[in-house]
Amino acid sequence: MSSSSTSDPSSTRDDLSTAHPDHAARFTDALAKVTPLLEMEPPLAEHQLAEALQIAAVSSLGLGRFDDAESYWRRSIAANPGLVDAYLNLATLLKKLNRLPEAEALFRQLLHVRPHLADVHNQLGSLLQDQGRFSEAEAAYRQAALLRPDRVEFHYNLGVVLRPLGRWREAAQAYQRAVEMNRGFVMGYSNLGNVLKELGRLPEAEDAYRDALAIHGDYHVAKFALATLLISMGRFEEGWQLYEERHEDPNSIQHRTQKIIGRPRWRGEALAGKRLLVWQEGGLGDAIHFGRYFSLLKAQGAAEVAFVCGPALQRLFARAEGVDAVLSHEAGRAKAACYDYWTSPLSAPLYLGTTLETIPSPMRLKPDPSLVESWRVRLAGLPPGRRIGLVWKGNAKHQNDAHRSLRSLTMLAPLWSVPGISFVSLQKGEGEDEAAAPPVDQPLSHLGSEIADMADTAAIVAQLDLVICVDTSIAHLAASAGTRCWVMLPAEEVDWRWMHERSDSPWYPGTIRLFRQPLGGQWPVVIEQVRQACAERFPEYDLSRTSSGPGK
Repeated sequence: MSSSSTSDPSSTRDDLSTAHPDHAARFTDALAKVTPLLEMEPPLAEHQLAEALQIAAVSSLGLGRFDDAESYWRRSIAANPGLVDAYLNLATLLKKLNRLPEAEALFRQLLHVRPHLADVHNQLGSLLQDQGRFSEAEAAYRQAALLRPDRVEFHYNLGVVLRPLGRWREAAQAYQRAVEMNRGFVMGYSNLGNVLKELGRLPEAEDAYRDALAIHGDYHVAKFALATLLISMGRFEEGWQLYEERHEDPNSIQHRTQKIIGRPRWRGEALAGKRLLVWQEGGLGDAIHFGRYFSLLKAQGAAEVAFVCGPALQRLFARAEGVDAVLSHEAGRAKAACYDYWTSPLSAPLYLGTTLETIPSPMRLKPDPSLVESWRVRLAGLPPGRRIGLVWKGNAKHQNDAHRSLRSLTMLAPLWSVPGISFVSLQKGEGEDEAAAPPVDQPLSHLGSEIADMADTAAIVAQLDLVICVDTSIAHLAASAGTRCWVMLPAEEVDWRWMHERSDSPWYPGTIRLFRQPLGGQWPVVIEQVRQACAERFPEYDLSRTSSGPGK
């Protein structure tokens, strides 16, 4: 199977050079015995010399002498250009030392000599995939599968690399071949489910996830994927139950959080008179989205509900209904022993019995009046007309940012053709540089650099007529502040909370409108839909719609 990794060459050298004393003695002995053979006169026959050089290279590697190992392997290849192991061993060393171009050259050199080695094509594909060269990796994997169509992993790897190329149907076919060849291939079924979901073949995706779990009931990747699929389909009862099992995954942050807190996790027990510690999970948007549950938890009779969160949320939640105290992560760890239970906001839907029909109203954000006044002064300088907030990029570290974020502010240029609108940038971090120096034909009031936290953003958003954004925390903030928000969603890997095909959200009825990119579509299609919606929403300022002037 292929895997992506980055490595620090210096740390890799340390790892490679750590040999057990007994092994070191064996390597030293082997090197001492083979060295005289390399210096014989007349020299060994080429195939014998190549084998002796192989032994010298392996022994040198075991002793941490990387330069010597490389030299011996290169001499071995020169002595016998058909010695496959020498190429592969040297390529492995070069990869570990992060000398990827040299490793690639070595694979290609070997394939020039031995073009029918399917495993080498596969290894070349893995190397190219790790560098993000997906089209080239596809070609290598296809050649491997052509040479050895009976190898399950070649079809699987092809499916993996077709996903970032957006070739979902072909990826599904590759995964399907893999699982047909190996009915016990849990990762194959799980990934098949992922691509079927993207293709909108939801019942088939569900079946694939269930097939994976039938093989390995504790395969948490498939369990989480099935959970979010079911929730996205409105099947909350089973979905939230499966979602809660993320805590059982030893590799999950939730599992680690339990160890940090050291208190019982709340599982729906009576809260009357109890103190509950709610620990932030996920990003800023998750905290605001599930902030609606604080008032419900408090209504269970809890003596205290405290929220542990990052700095960006602390002022905002200090004014939230149902929150008695807001703590930093450091303070939360220090005071954890004072609480009867802890929970995550994302666990509340399960234990409070949320169904699609009983989704609680969003948290009612109450911006600080002093902040509202401060930002009112800043916004007062805008021309008369409507004020629309914009966010076109999310956090670049987000796993789906390549799909959800726009390439640049210029992509939104069509919106400026709607008259009577002033645009306000809420962009923080990524995209701030663009907002600070927008194109001359896209005048923009940039406030993002002056925003300290989400409390500031809430105070601004509460004074806007509309927010247009990609799928970021601002969508949740705007809707919770009662400001209409239009969210532009990518075609690929749409977050589960936005469900499927609908243009509204049961989580934010009446405030959020969704503009979905069709599968394989482009952002300009979505942006044009948003432009038309703007013109329809604010016709009083669109002179092209009436000869009677604005407001008629």
